[in-house]
Amino acid sequence: MFTKVVVAEDIDSINLTLGLVLKNAGVTEVQHCKYCEEALNKIRRGLADKAPYELLVTDLSFKADFKDTAVTSGEYLIREAKKLQPELKVLVYSIDGKAYTITRLFEEDGIDAYIVKGRNSLSELQKALDMLYHSEERYLSPDYAHLLQDRTINEIDGYDLELLRLLALGVRQEELSERLQSLGIKPNSKSAVEKRIKLLREYLKADTTVQLMAIAKDLGLV
Repeated sequence: MFTKVVVAEDIDSINLTLGLVLKNAGVTEVQHCKYCEEALNKIRRGLADKAPYELLVTDLSFKADFKDTAVTSGEYLIREAKKLQPELKVLVYSIDGKAYTITRLFEEDGIDAYIVKGRNSLSELQKALDMLYHSEERYLSPDYAHLLQDRTINEIDGYDLELLRLLALGVRQEELSERLQSLGIKPNSKSAVEKRIKLLREYLKADTTVQLMAIAKDLGLV
């Protein structure tokens, strides 16, 4: 089992529970941090001392308080930690079950496990720890496991997200071409925009633009 783990979580009760599960799993050293920057500094120190951490367990959202920190989100922590230590295993433990968030973290940020907090999340944590330690397989909460095989979400790129964002802000479809031109985003012709929205509707199986936005919101795309 992992011997050295750093946990980034700002809620005391969850921190305590995570610590107990990790200790019961056989982890000998668990360091707890309430701030992302604190966790990043521990990872730096571990590398400098030639005693690196093997696993980072982190939430995604951290409540702001009086302490001024440069690293304020779990996603930023993951990216910076991976830059420092690419081989570091990362397990996300979060309430966020948005499909796009999950797939992006796996595909773009190279996380190894994602557990959505819920009734069975502690038993899932134990399974994830065993899997990450004994194999190179990735772990995702069972109710969301299909996302790793669903190519639809992964086919949506930054251009699509901008179109969805503008629609969510109330920009009418016939006004999108002009808005994209003002933002310097291409392609921005009326026909290109219409084709892309049609393609998005096909990807997400939406009959109308209104339904497209409802599905996009459910998936966490906007």
